[in-house]
Amino acid sequence: MITIRKAEERGHFDFGWLDTYHTFSFDQYYDPAHMHFRTLRVINEDRVAGGNGFPTHSHRDMEIITYILSGALEHRDSMGNGSVIRPGDVQRMTAGSGVSHSEFNPSPDEACHLLQIWILPSARNLTPGYEQKSFTEAERKGRLKLIASPDGADGSVKIHQDARVYASILAASESVAHRIDTDRYGWLQVARGGVTLNGAELNQGDGAAIAKEESIEIAARDQAEFLFFDLS
Repeated sequence: MITIRKAEERGHFDFGWLDTYHTFSFDQYYDPAHMHFRTLRVINEDRVAGGNGFPTHSHRDMEIITYILSGALEHRDSMGNGSVIRPGDVQRMTAGSGVSHSEFNPSPDEACHLLQIWILPSARNLTPGYEQKSFTEAERKGRLKLIASPDGADGSVKIHQDARVYASILAASESVAHRIDTDRYGWLQVARGGVTLNGAELNQGDGAAIAKEESIEIAARDQAEFLFFDLS
């Protein structure tokens, strides 16, 4: 069963410096029908204007993954980490027992386009942690490239949950397939372009919940980039 969450149905706020879409309930957006999907709690698509960002704020008990689509984002946190993440970079922050951080677009004029994902952790009050890895465009082209997993397999960042996150870039007419084990679920989030998922059409910004499907095929209708989540 595939249930599509259309891009235009998401929560949307434009604050000038931040243009943001929320797939699930978040901050000022509340929709009891869309609180989360399995352990996937947040998918926010953000565009942060140049010279702007999120001032220092706190999180706890969440696995936070940031995936940059264009531009750059500067990160600083209470663990002493500081970095600039760019397209192809994947950042994982375990908020655990509590962490504070800021995120800022260092460019004076270029917007930063990103997906921020929150995954519920397998336990509360974990020791806060940080990890950042880069995945080249070539690594993501024409395949499902594992970028986050519970065991850090295939060079992925390590998250504290039984979930696997894949990134893919497909040329028009290219496709990838994935087998979904019994009692597992999937979520597909289209970042750019258009795809078909087992024949169902999805466009940029669309998401799809996948349940009781033994396997999926994702085919690009044009140049496309997306994330796929394999969830317990």
